[in-house]
Amino acid sequence: MSSVGWTGAVAVFVVLDIAALPGPDPQLGRVLWLALQASVWSLLVPLAFASLLTGLILALGTVWGLFRHYWVLFKLVLTLIATVVLVLYTQTISTVAGMAANQAMSGLGFPSTLLHTGGGLLVLLLTTALAIYKPRGMTRYGQRKRLEQRKQAVP
Repeated sequence: MSSVGWTGAVAVFVVLDIAALPGPDPQLGRVLWLALQASVWSLLVPLAFASLLTGLILALGTVWGLFRHYWVLFKLVLTLIATVVLVLYTQTISTVAGMAANQAMSGLGFPSTLLHTGGGLLVLLLTTALAIYKPRGMTRYGQRKRLEQRKQAVP
């Protein structure tokens, strides 16, 4: 659920990012950038870490295992990369939100992060698709474990 929540939060972030594009009302852009900064720390980062933690717990506590299937490893790597990029990207968001908070810069347009947020949404949708469809393909470790289990099951 945390992964789906994270994906939904990023989708809302994309919508706010589109609304914050330079337009006829610069005040709206300022307010939206401040909202984006607040949502990063109160929503996106906690959901990212919750998604990573629950993914590890589920992988280790279920028959799928952490190293048995390629899709589980790929999903873990994508989630880890997305989390790291998000945490690093908070600096950019804080900088732009700081510009938005500065009254002296109120007439200036703010940069768009749409490419970044849209890319993040695509990565999260891919991880969701992997979790739903579970493509075939076992790692060598997974194949070895399956063979060991079959040997133990035969009397």
